[in-house]
Amino acid sequence: MRKEYDLKKMKMIKNPYIGKLKKSVTIRLDTDVIDYFKKLSEQTNIPYQTLVNEFLRSCKEQKMTPKTIWKKSV
Repeated sequence: MRKEYDLKKMKMIKNPYIGKLKKSVTIRLDTDVIDYFKKLSEQTNIPYQTLVNEFLRSCKEQKMTPKTIWKKSV
């Protein structure tokens, strides 16, 4: 094995998976929603964060939009 290698001749190859990387985000969810996905996680043996991601992906693919009803403040 050489003591030193000349890396100047190496070709840079783009990572084909760069577009499939996940991004860490902070999101505030209601406790009952988290509990639901954690229970589902135990039943399916799939991590709850994966279940939440898959659910949101399904919503995105079906082009679903939330029907939010804002409560009036007093």
